[in-house]
Amino acid sequence: MTDFRDKLDEQIVRWVKSDIRKIGAYHVPDSDGMIKLDAMENPFVWPEKMQQEWAALISAAHVNRYPHPDAPEVKAGIQNVFDIPEGVDLMLGNGSDELIQLIAMAVNGDGRKILAPEPSFVMYKMVAQFVGMDYVGVPLNDQFEINLEVMLRTIEVEKPAVIFLAQPNNPTGNLWGNEKLRRILEAAPGLVVIDEAYTAFTEADYMSWLEDFPNLLIMRTFSKVGLAGLRLGMLFGHEAWIEQINKLRLPYNINSLTQMTAAFALQHYDVLTNQTAEIVRQRKQLSASLSAFGSLQVFPSEANFILVRTAPGQAKSIHEGLKNIGILVKSLDGSHPALNDCLRINVSSSEENQLLVNALTSLLN
Repeated sequence: MTDFRDKLDEQIVRWVKSDIRKIGAYHVPDSDGMIKLDAMENPFVWPEKMQQEWAALISAAHVNRYPHPDAPEVKAGIQNVFDIPEGVDLMLGNGSDELIQLIAMAVNGDGRKILAPEPSFVMYKMVAQFVGMDYVGVPLNDQFEINLEVMLRTIEVEKPAVIFLAQPNNPTGNLWGNEKLRRILEAAPGLVVIDEAYTAFTEADYMSWLEDFPNLLIMRTFSKVGLAGLRLGMLFGHEAWIEQINKLRLPYNINSLTQMTAAFALQHYDVLTNQTAEIVRQRKQLSASLSAFGSLQVFPSEANFILVRTAPGQAKSIHEGLKNIGILVKSLDGSHPALNDCLRINVSSSEENQLLVNALTSLLN
């Protein structure tokens, strides 16, 4: 057995890139029986009548056949729901993660770089490692804002092939602002991707900018508005860019059940819109409740989560205390120097938010 293991290790060292051997797989904690406030999900289910209609639809699915390669019904539904400028094309991904990887693959080459503010969505850096591109992180200031002068200088020096800008940003929840985004787009030598994963929870919307900037792509997802189980992401851009990136998309990447469910949900998008509006209302109330704890610093949020900073050295113990009570939040302590002592908390239903506040009261007082 020892000889077998030695040979196995030798094979892995020989054939797996060292960059891949050094990183860990993305960890998703077990959440069975927990109140999930860690993954930016919509806590609300569909109305019973809508669930019954959907179940009847799915029961007629024929999974012995491959799905439609281009998901035309889903795309038609998206066209009806979103205000998409003329000349803008759309492609779908198996979640935003696949789209990030396809964009990186499309512009990859010797010396090509991915740039993003830090801290931000971890997949930007992970995908750079996956595809063998250099990653450049530009530090945010103490309030998690972009230092425009530093950003522009870094762009000039590094000349990135693609810049990812989460708007609102994950995990900080804030917006960058129109002027900063415009200046970055004007300075960028390559693509700029505005990742609007949380656009349903803010008034900020940059779809119309696609008419003005030929190097801009807009990325969105259905995961945050109540369809996380589908893993369906959207990429909008000029048809010339979408044509090139689409060449790298694997066939049949959107399965039949996802296509049927997404097309159905888009016909009832007002239900999801009402749910996200309720989450925005709950965000205001939860922010106020968290701010009432004198030991928590609550950062402003335009997303469906709230970033808080605990007293020094307390984030991990609070995280574990909540977990022991049955509430799962995201501990960011140790993930990035700027996020020391930080927790990210999903905004949920009023009932689950109150359970969180009650639990924190027992832990912090």
